[in-house]
Order: sequence, then structure tokens, then C-alpha cells
Amino acid sequence: MAVPVTVPERPARRVSPWHFVRLKLRVLGNNFRGQTWRVALFVLGLLFGLWFAAVGFFLLAAPGLAGESRYALMIAAFGGGVLTLGWLLLPLVFFGVDETLDPARFALLPLSRRTLVTGLLAAALVSVPALATAITAAGLVVTAGALGGWAAALVGALGVVVGLLVCLAGARALTSAFATMLRSRRVRDLAAVLLAVLAALLGPLQLLVLAAVRQTDWDRLDGVARVVGWTPFGAPWTAGVDMAQGRTGAAVVKLLIAVATLGVLLFWWSRSLESAMVGTASSGPARTPRALAGGAVAQLFPRAVGWARRDRFGAIVARECRYWWRDARRRANLITVAVVGVFVPLMVNLGGPAFLSEGGAAFDQATADSSPAMVSLTMVFVGALASLTLANQFGFDGSSFAANVVAGVPGRVELRARMAAFSIYVVPMLLVIAVALAVVLGRPEWLGVMGGALFAAYGCGLAINAFVSVLGAYSLPESSNPFALNSGAGFTKGLLTLVSMVGSAVVAVPFVVAAALLGDVWLWLALPVGLAYGGGAALLGAYMAGDTLDHRQPELLANVTPRR
Repeated sequence: MAVPVTVPERPARRVSPWHFVRLKLRVLGNNFRGQTWRVALFVLGLLFGLWFAAVGFFLLAAPGLAGESRYALMIAAFGGGVLTLGWLLLPLVFFGVDETLDPARFALLPLSRRTLVTGLLAAALVSVPALATAITAAGLVVTAGALGGWAAALVGALGVVVGLLVCLAGARALTSAFATMLRSRRVRDLAAVLLAVLAALLGPLQLLVLAAVRQTDWDRLDGVARVVGWTPFGAPWTAGVDMAQGRTGAAVVKLLIAVATLGVLLFWWSRSLESAMVGTASSGPARTPRALAGGAVAQLFPRAVGWARRDRFGAIVARECRYWWRDARRRANLITVAVVGVFVPLMVNLGGPAFLSEGGAAFDQATADSSPAMVSLTMVFVGALASLTLANQFGFDGSSFAANVVAGVPGRVELRARMAAFSIYVVPMLLVIAVALAVVLGRPEWLGVMGGALFAAYGCGLAINAFVSVLGAYSLPESSNPFALNSGAGFTKGLLTLVSMVGSAVVAVPFVVAAALLGDVWLWLALPVGLAYGGGAALLGAYMAGDTLDHRQPELLANVTPRR
């Protein structure tokens, strides 16, 4: 009779943050394998990040190197506050956050909330933005050490470490929270308002700072810096300077404020992260389906595109319309266009900092100094920005783009349909922006000039982004977070943004020149010429980029398919 052999169970290994770091490095290696262009973009992004980090380092280290203790606290408070605010707002508006390790993939693993949060936070440190921020903030350590010795440098280093963790945790908590909100259709309007407020905070704060620099003496500005230094935005960055200037108690309290802020942000992130991992939020009770008026096919077409033909063009238009309304990632981009498109023209044409500091007098002066050329220039920016969302339009589809490849959809039809569906949402926003600016400036006769420049730049942007989306597409992570990006894709997105914005603006510059030279005649010609110019450019771009798409469909599908 055989005697059973009992094999002792091996104790489970404790999962540490180092495991998440190793996993991220391995995923990055797999993503770069055989993708020379990704490696090149990553290296280029690293070089740009190091260059900006070096500039920031010397700016923050300047008071210590020059022995100017008076300005040290001011530089630390404002510089650190800008770093923290940038980490909170820029991922929502422009760059997104690196989620090479998608949290949703850990949902079925027996990992505690604390293990998951600390591991993902450690993995987030392995990124170009985190490295650049750390190098930049090291200038504060140099300042503290030069003014107060090694003890101040040690406190400054602790503050920089906690401040960097606050930036990372704040960015992740905010984007995860908005991901959860934008995923629920019932609260998408509330999410849109909150996102608009957050996105608009960066501009007014910059204007307030500029107005303070222009009209406030250094003593009063130093008082503002001291107040900022006691907030979570400036506390970790100013602790070292306080230690160097003999305020040991203030330095300790500020470190405690920073640690408490970090704890609150990590708790918030853990809650929103867990909600994102559980699944899509319910949008309310199920509704009774309507009668299939017109047949089942007609029900697939939203009312806004009831005019579309029941063919491949109409089917893509209907699908894209539904995606732009329901997909949280696309909806977040539409919100960004609406917020920035309203704020920038008002800021430029109302005089910027002078408007905030002088009130009604500055408003009257701004409306008097405004010109059709200046208004046209701002409208060119808004039109180019509006079309920018399509620079990676195939990346939104991911692997589902294979259905179009298999169906053999012609590239020209594909691009025209996508432009039409996107324009159904964007064109009304552009009209509202133009009318609102004309009303605020009290210049209704300039509405044609605004509309002409706006639609010319928008049409040219559609044409340029058609090529950009075919030639420079990149994959997006399969994440419920609409602001998530794969590691290295942040620089790719920034590069495509620069190419698209510059190209669209250059092509639409003739409308600014015409507004400056043709006088009152252009007030009547701008709108029809702009519509024809922009519409023709969009159709020509779809025609030419469509041929490129026909030849690059397999490569494009490979580029936009997420690599696991």
C-alpha cells in the first residue's frame, strides 16, 4: 500500500512595490520590442524632459547659488505650487497619465487596496515626467543647503520627496475620479462642469500672478508666497527654506501638512481606483425599448444623423456619433475643446492680466484696442484646437478598427465619415464661441470675420489631422480612465499636437493677413470664403489621406492595437 506523500505548501510571497516596478519595466520592454519608432520617440521625449528639468533646476537653485535668502521662499512657494498645479490639471487637459499597468487587470488578483495603491504609485515614479520633476525640485535642495547647511538640505530633500509623491497621487486620484464620473452617463454633465472649472483654473491663476508681479511690490508678493507656503501646494517645497532661515517649527509643521495631504490623496485614489476596477457605473433603470419604427437598421442611426445614407458612409457616421457621445475618453476631449476654446479668446481679447487688475476700465480699453486681425488670430487657434482631437482618431478604436479593415471600407469614405460625425458636435460649439465673443466685445459686425477664420482653420486642421492620424497613430491603453496613456505616448501626443497646431495655423494665416489688410470689405467676404476654404481643404485632405490609409491599413491596425 502506497504511503501518500505530503508536500508542504510554500508560503505565499509578499507582493511589494518592487514587483510592480519590475512588471512595468518588463511591459515597457515588450512594447518597445521591434518598434524602433517608439524607442526613438521615447528617447527624444527623455531628452526634452531632461532639458526642461535642467532649466527648472537652475531657476529653483538660483536663490541659493546667488545667496539671496529674501527670494528663496518666494521661488520655492510659487515654483512648487506651479509644479503641483501642473501635475493636477495638465493630465486632464493635454497629456493624460501613464497607465502602462492598467489597474483593471489586477481586479481578480488577491491584492489588498494598500498593496495595489502603493505598487502603482511606485510604478508611476518610473516615468519621464516624474524624473524631470525630481531633477527640477532638486534645485530647492541646493538652495536650502547653500543657505542653511546640511540640516536644511536634508529637510528640503524630505520635502521634495513628499512633494513629488503628492503630485503623482494627486494626478492619479483626480483622473481616476473623473474617469468614474465620465463613465456614468447620469452624472456626465456634473463631470463636465467640474472638469471645466479645473481646466480653467490654470489660466486665471497665471493671470493673477502676472498682475501681482506688475502692480504689487516685492514685500506684498512675499506675503502672498508665505500664504501659499502653508497650503498643500507649497508646504512640501518651502520646508527646506524655512529650516535654512531658522524656522524649525514651521518646517516640521509643513512636512506634516504635506504628509497629511499625501495620505488624503492616497485614500481618495484607492476609493476611486476600486470603483473603476469594479465595473461600469449604472446609468439608471432600464428603459423600455421604443418601437422599431423604420426597422432595426433605422434604430442604429441617432436622430442627429437621420439624414445619412444607409450605406458604409452613413453607418460609420452613426457609429462615430454614438461613440463621441458615450465613450468617456472622447467625451473628455470634447470638454477640453469647449473649455479652452472659450477661455483663450476671452483672455486674449480682453487684455489678460490688465482685465483682472483694472476691471471695467481695462475692458473698455480692450474692446477699443481689439481688431479684426487679433480676433481672427484667436479664432485660428480655436479652430486648430478643435480639429486636434482627430490627430489620433484611430487610436480611440484600438483593435476594433479591424472590422473596417476586414470590411474593406475605402479610406476616403472612412475619413469623410469620421469628419462628418465629429463636426456634428464641434461645429455648434464653434458657432457658440464666435457669437459669444462677438457679444462680449460688442462687435456683432465682426461675426463674419470670426466665423471665416474659425471654419477655415478648422477645415485645414481636419485635413492635416487626417494625415497625422494615418501616419502617426499610437495605441491607447484598454483602461476605463479616459486620461490614461501608455508610457512614452505622452511625448508622442505632444509632438502630434505641435505638428497639427502649427500646420493648421500656417495654412489659415492668410485669413489673419486678409483681416488686417482688406478692411471693411473682408467683413462681408470672410465667412463665405472661410467656409469654402475650410470645406475644400477638409475634402481634399480626406481624398489624399484616404489613399494613404488604403495602403497602410495593416500597419495602422498594428499601431493602434494595444500590446498586452
